[in-house]
Amino acid sequence: MFGFGEKVIGYDTPMFNEREVRAAAGIVFFFAFMAFMNGFLTGNNEPTKLMVTVFLFDFFIRIFINPKYAPSMVVGRWVVNNQKPEYTDAAPKRWAWSIGFALAAIMFYLVVLNEIRGPINILTCALCLSLLFFEAVFGICAGCKIYNLAHTEKVKHCPGEACDLTRGRDEIQTLSLAQKTIFILSMLALFYLAFGGIIKFLIFGQ
Repeated sequence: MFGFGEKVIGYDTPMFNEREVRAAAGIVFFFAFMAFMNGFLTGNNEPTKLMVTVFLFDFFIRIFINPKYAPSMVVGRWVVNNQKPEYTDAAPKRWAWSIGFALAAIMFYLVVLNEIRGPINILTCALCLSLLFFEAVFGICAGCKIYNLAHTEKVKHCPGEACDLTRGRDEIQTLSLAQKTIFILSMLALFYLAFGGIIKFLIFGQ
């Protein structure tokens, strides 16, 4: 019932299925983003209060009971259960989720208990959303990076084998000159379409 990570044959430390973790991060991000935007655009903080409470409850289960019973992890496992697992060490995730739990506790105190509104709420929520987004979309775990900095014994199994600095990149992972050129030209065109009128006005006054 209580534990952190799961035993997997062939690994000597508790592990997580990274696909499940990223799916759970994406689920939490989606609902948190919807609640945040609703509060930001309409001024109605009720959905935000609900989401903060659920977020805190979910991360409490992850850290203090067992992550596999957290609602978002249950749904994440169900969604990706036809995909081959990608195993990653469990220990760094405790650090990452502890950061999430601390941010959720701050938001719970400010928004749910005291109904305080201000820039600190927005910054805290934006940080939460950013961490969830990078976890779900790119597989980048900020708390895991902190774990490696704080421990002399580095993590052996990271998402996408990112811990293996000697592996190098395969050809399919490199960017060609053509790709870089097209990307830069696209960004310049987008910048011109977005701000060209303002630039013309500032230069020519019309």
